[in-house]
Amino acid sequence: MRESSTRQPVPLPKAYRLLNHGPTVLVTSAHGGRRNVMAAAWNMALDFDPPKVAVVIDKSTVTRELVEASGKFALNVPARGIASHVLAVGRMSARELDVNIHENKFAAYGLQTFVGNDPELPHVEGCVAWLECKVIPEPHIENTYDLFLGEVTAAWADSRVFSNGHWTYDANTPSELQTLHYVAGGTFLAVADSFESHPTLINS
Repeated sequence: MRESSTRQPVPLPKAYRLLNHGPTVLVTSAHGGRRNVMAAAWNMALDFDPPKVAVVIDKSTVTRELVEASGKFALNVPARGIASHVLAVGRMSARELDVNIHENKFAAYGLQTFVGNDPELPHVEGCVAWLECKVIPEPHIENTYDLFLGEVTAAWADSRVFSNGHWTYDANTPSELQTLHYVAGGTFLAVADSFESHPTLINS
């Protein structure tokens, strides 16, 4: 993995917390010399030990082809600084690219990448968390619902906004590091301040 002063490993039992607040993700995949990236708002954490995730990958996508062929994918949690890129790769299919001009969507939109533990899987710069996953084969739900399950095999997060197993957003967090939450029509919500609450028992 390319060195970064802010990119730190996340213990796998805490990896579910990278997705638990519902961010939009970038799904990256690679196989046979091809690689691709797509946006996915429909994703979630499923378990914490071992950590498992779920993500919807449509049958029509190049990402689906690469994930089915390789048996793996990565989930990248993008930040507000690359919101326009997230929207772009979510709206354009790799099948629409003129390969004589751009080799893939990474090149078309100027997305920089690095590799983690798996030398084949690309991870996107400008994100604040990254999860490498191996597919847990479930042919029925994959074919019926386009839903893929994955076991997280490695995870990292940006220490400026995630440390000791928790997101650390507050009023002083730079806006470009805020995670994205897609609504519709090109509109996102960004994560705001965190706060703690405690249950209160009402005496009868």
